[in-house]
Amino acid sequence: MIIERLPYSTMQDDLQPILKGTGVAVIRDHAFLRISGSDATRWLNGMVTNSIQSLEPGQGNYNFLLNAQGRIQGECTIYREPGKNPTFLLETSGNQIDTIQQLLDKFIIMDDVALTRAYEQEESLLVLGADAPALLQQLGLPDVDPLRLVLASIPDGDVLLLSAFPANAPAYEIRAASALISSLLQKAVVRGAKNLSADDVEALRILSGTPRFSVDIRDRDLPQETNQAHALHFAKGCYLGQEIVERIRSRGQVHRLLTPFLLEGTLPDLPAPLEANGKPAGEITSATRVGNEIFALGYARREALESKAPLTYAGGTAKPRTIPTPQRIQQHET
Repeated sequence: MIIERLPYSTMQDDLQPILKGTGVAVIRDHAFLRISGSDATRWLNGMVTNSIQSLEPGQGNYNFLLNAQGRIQGECTIYREPGKNPTFLLETSGNQIDTIQQLLDKFIIMDDVALTRAYEQEESLLVLGADAPALLQQLGLPDVDPLRLVLASIPDGDVLLLSAFPANAPAYEIRAASALISSLLQKAVVRGAKNLSADDVEALRILSGTPRFSVDIRDRDLPQETNQAHALHFAKGCYLGQEIVERIRSRGQVHRLLTPFLLEGTLPDLPAPLEANGKPAGEITSATRVGNEIFALGYARREALESKAPLTYAGGTAKPRTIPTPQRIQQHET
């Protein structure tokens, strides 16, 4: 759901109109887990990499779940639900929800914590682009700050409205019954929104530099390797895998980094190994063609990036590219 401003000329006839206007897409691969109980805040704060205890009602943040060796076992966005007694709504992809629930359940010992699936019978409508706030208003929904959860009522029914991580173009998710999502989609298209294909959504993900778990983030990867600093809080207290995260921080580096690329050559078969000066230097994990250009995500070894050595794959050359992210990369020190 993260969409950035993308200064590439070949996007003018492809995806740039979506960012300048509004795009919508029905998504069915999201899943939700509710965490409740008198110990929920303390317990959940000790399970994930970001600060749960600092969340206000309706506020959310992005998180990793690690094992004791500091390897990423899952990723999610966690929101504190409105209400006096803290409960939390964890959102992740459908292919992660079972693993995450099993991992969390294993660490409930003497804690007053309950894990229950939520919103299982519903679908989501993704709304994104510069005019997305105006479209929300036309649909009877409020515009909300980034990383917020709102329970809203419109004439056609009740919806859960979630806003995405800060980016240069707003992005929202509306969760509701399938019939209501279908109605909202039709209304959005009538009002000029572009109905996005799955390929459009995937291309926007790669262009924005947003990794997908099991594709760009795997269970062997370390948090700092993924370049997702907004998932880490360094003053929140202890959590599973923290010792490794702190050790990497104190040493000041990892050996490889998730990197956006512009490819010159053919669209690669994935994953595609990268080489620099004839030696292994990383791999391409995602790639998409937009107009006449190929954009990608993958890992590159730090020494290759720092030396600016040419990175090659079987079908061409991979050049690191910069995505304007003024608010996105931030480490929480306090």
